[in-house]
Amino acid sequence: MARDHRYVQLGLIAAMQVFGLAVWFSASAVVPTLREVWRIGDAQAVWLTASVQVGFVAGAITSAALNLPDRFPPQRVAACSALGAALATAAVPVFADGFGVAVVLRLCTGFFLAGVYPVGMKLMASWFGSTGRGLALGVLVGALTLGSALPQLLKGLGTLPWQGVLGAAAALGAVAAVLAVTFVRPGPHLSGGAARHRPRYALEMFTERGPLLANLGYFGHMWELYALWTWLPSFVAAGSLAADTTAGLVAFAAIGVAGFAGCLLGGWAADRYGRARAAGVALVISGACCVLSPLFYGTALPVLLVLLVVWGAAVIADSGVFSTALSEVADSRYVGTALTAQTAIGFLLTVVTINLVPVLADLTGWRYAFLVLAPGPILGALAMRALGGRAASASRPNQPIGETT
Repeated sequence: MARDHRYVQLGLIAAMQVFGLAVWFSASAVVPTLREVWRIGDAQAVWLTASVQVGFVAGAITSAALNLPDRFPPQRVAACSALGAALATAAVPVFADGFGVAVVLRLCTGFFLAGVYPVGMKLMASWFGSTGRGLALGVLVGALTLGSALPQLLKGLGTLPWQGVLGAAAALGAVAAVLAVTFVRPGPHLSGGAARHRPRYALEMFTERGPLLANLGYFGHMWELYALWTWLPSFVAAGSLAADTTAGLVAFAAIGVAGFAGCLLGGWAADRYGRARAAGVALVISGACCVLSPLFYGTALPVLLVLLVVWGAAVIADSGVFSTALSEVADSRYVGTALTAQTAIGFLLTVVTINLVPVLADLTGWRYAFLVLAPGPILGALAMRALGGRAASASRPNQPIGETT
């Protein structure tokens, strides 16, 4: 019975993530329309996405400094945060008549989302021990992937105006809040009792080799991930001359469908072969796709789709693995703080690469624009190799961070 309840909670937490994260790329999905309506240029269009990342970083730093997910019921933190993000998104078509107000509201959206995704990771980890945790967090990140890609699907269907896309995403965010406060509950692996206020732990974890390597791998992964997600439709449209709706559907297939499958595969591999090996393989594959992207640019859309499906699966397959590894090596009393600090720094890196890709596209064309992302998965793979060696030498069979024994 307890086992059944665990999987019910897995489904509920995953659904909360799908609906809650739908607001993330809601403005990015309608950028072509907003360029015309608000008469904005490329630099301003970038910040409709980058502002969410900056807001997320600010929210994550605030959450980690206050130890919010460790001092208060995490499901309530997630519910309040999802509702705040939904309201900020719904306010864009109502109050924003141009770029300035929209960016402020997108910053608020990102700020609140910092209480949805990292807290969801803690809730999911609380229901699963070392056995099965990799797959469970893979499901969670797959839910994030589907949620993030939903606005691309809404745009690709071509039936909603830009206000309708943002309104639909906001409505899904409100559903996430209801799910969190009504049905989601923490599991038995949650550290008992509220943790004392200890903001220093967000930095203290970097003095330990295990958390340091898990974080370095994650940072390399994040250098690539969100820039790819943000600019993939532009890459497709420029190389294939596809219409916006077609580029949106291709992006949904690569980011949402292939990404979700990649998360499940990565989580299964993390439990079967070890955290470091699973993440390292995914990083090598996504890095190879990044390097090969100029060769596929301008090819027939079905050929390009093959690369994008492989890339879309590999680029996100390791995300849940890093979260799993950190949840196992961090102080159990401050897992929520550790995961939130990890995501804060990772998302700060995404602001850099989201801005770098269009700069390189202006200089060299979209064919070579994604090459700037390649150093991330390369450095991340090296960190995972070191983490695998650490776990193998430690020989701790009940904590399969690196290779399984």
